[in-house]
Amino acid sequence: MTMGVPDEKVDCIVIGAGVVGLAIARRLALEGREVLVVEAEDSPGLGTSSRNSEVIHAGIYYPKGSLKAQLCVEGKNALYRYCEARGIPHKRIGKLIVAASDAELPILEGIRTKAADNGVADLEMLSRADVERLEPELEVAGALLSPSTGIVDSRALMLGLQGDAENAGATFAFRAPVLGGNVDETGCELQFGGDMEGYRIAANLVINAAGLSAHLVARSLAGGHGGKIPDVTYVKGNYFALGRRPSFNHLVYPVPEPGGLGVHLTLDMAGSVRFGPDVEPVDEVGYAVDPTRATPFYAAIRRYWPGLRDGELEPSYCGLRPKTNGLQFGDFDILADPSGRLISLFGIESPGLTSALALSDRVVQLVRTTNSSCFSL
Repeated sequence: MTMGVPDEKVDCIVIGAGVVGLAIARRLALEGREVLVVEAEDSPGLGTSSRNSEVIHAGIYYPKGSLKAQLCVEGKNALYRYCEARGIPHKRIGKLIVAASDAELPILEGIRTKAADNGVADLEMLSRADVERLEPELEVAGALLSPSTGIVDSRALMLGLQGDAENAGATFAFRAPVLGGNVDETGCELQFGGDMEGYRIAANLVINAAGLSAHLVARSLAGGHGGKIPDVTYVKGNYFALGRRPSFNHLVYPVPEPGGLGVHLTLDMAGSVRFGPDVEPVDEVGYAVDPTRATPFYAAIRRYWPGLRDGELEPSYCGLRPKTNGLQFGDFDILADPSGRLISLFGIESPGLTSALALSDRVVQLVRTTNSSCFSL
């Protein structure tokens, strides 16, 4: 894309106002940087950030040494501190990972070993009788109790991060999709559409936290990451709601499945029950829930909760996950271009919400190391 004289110049641009972009903008602004956040949608967090289970994950499932393992544990601790300090609604509600049969009990042992490798040493193995005392409606062979798993009001969290960023001087531009730009050792220049159609802004530093579109934005920036931009597969996760409120007090997860953590039972801050997500690879972004996808939910849920009655599940919502390795494990990918002027975050799916504050710290560390002669963080 041919660029001209920019209309404006700023220090830092953060592309994307999801929970991770907001956390990064807050972190940079609190460091005294001039920050502009640009978002293609009408308001913050309309994509993956608000279309998930709203779970604060413990850091249990991820391979030892992976960014997901490290940043989930760091982010969990930081997120609980932040929510407590800012009055963000949340609950350390605990999670049961259940073995539906005796054959699945060894899987729980493997999960506990992996969790310990990641520094999560508080998991407790429960017998069938132990589970029945905690959750009488469950019928399982045993479970792992994760006491540090919780839930959070994701909208309130994002409003808190946005408020912190604005109070520290950050500004926001909505309906401002990035159409393209240039990156070189002197800085970046972006061109916009939407309400900023034809507008060009130069920046010393650009953070690409565009979520589902991060790989597309990166490909539109000449001189950026080049061939290092990963391919991304969209995986849709559908959720179904329950019209009544059974007496569950914990989140309930089956053992993991390829591409996800299985159809689990989650509670929101009001105590309402929902089930999901399933795993549905799709080619494009779309948020319609197909009611017929409820059919396999019944069988999956009844493996641990036989009290689910026919016809009780109602379509609720869905989310999309940007996966960089198909249905196999794909780690977070934080990539700086050779000049250090552009940093992109790819594959930010679960546990992205839990990891948001830790991801912002990691981005600042990368800024410091990739181009210390230009950046004074």
